[in-house]
Amino acid sequence: MTIAAGLRFFPSADGDLAYLDTGSGDPVVLIHSGFTDHRFWNDQIPALAAGYRVIAPDVRGHGWSANASRPFTWAGDLAALLRHLDAGPAVLVGVSMGGAIATDTLLEHPDLVRAAVVSGSATADWQYTDPWHQEVLAEYARTLGAGDIEGWLDAFVRIAPGEHRTADQLDPAVPRRLREMALHTIAKHTPGEKDWLVHSTGSWPRVPGIRVPVLTVNGTLEPTDLLVAAERLAAAAPGGRSVTLEGVGHYLNLEKPQEYNAVLLDFLSSL
Repeated sequence: MTIAAGLRFFPSADGDLAYLDTGSGDPVVLIHSGFTDHRFWNDQIPALAAGYRVIAPDVRGHGWSANASRPFTWAGDLAALLRHLDAGPAVLVGVSMGGAIATDTLLEHPDLVRAAVVSGSATADWQYTDPWHQEVLAEYARTLGAGDIEGWLDAFVRIAPGEHRTADQLDPAVPRRLREMALHTIAKHTPGEKDWLVHSTGSWPRVPGIRVPVLTVNGTLEPTDLLVAAERLAAAAPGGRSVTLEGVGHYLNLEKPQEYNAVLLDFLSSL
């Protein structure tokens, strides 16, 4: 696939990491969900770039960024990029995996974070022990292990509607966008390859030490355990708060971009 328009590349210690950098003003970093890439934010980038410097990386192993060949952490990669761009402290905005990366970076590199907006997640170690996420990850592993790419894509898209809907109740544009990005990312990998990601641990005990504003934004159709974890994360931060958008599931910024953008811009204007 040809390189997406506007992408730049940061030469990290383990290959080039792709990112968009557009607009001007206070930096806002948009961190995409798992198996997607910076295009996940196509509905947000123009709205934000009118008043902010918007940085949208492809997480290692996703989109146009290099795969890992040695141990790495999500927070370490993002911190290195922000320091390279002299873009901290920044507001971090993440959905699903991106939300976990935002929280990880807030805990590991607080000097680089001005505030955080987290959706579809809480902390990374919670995400990897939460029963709903474990079930999703097990289905991914089963289908990939069998070489069933279509089955894997179906499993990937199945989380989009949320807990109380089916995929056929979703705007077909949402799964179409997700499938396109996921196919690009999964093509970079081979079944059974080594996972070099060093998972974070012990996050929850450190959450009360957060000293910057945290906003959690989730759809009302997310699993109850996820909404409870989001409330817990927001309650631990000074001035933290949570917002829910009615009738949307896991990828709320894709389903209701205008409503999501309005919440995000309101939060940014309050900082």
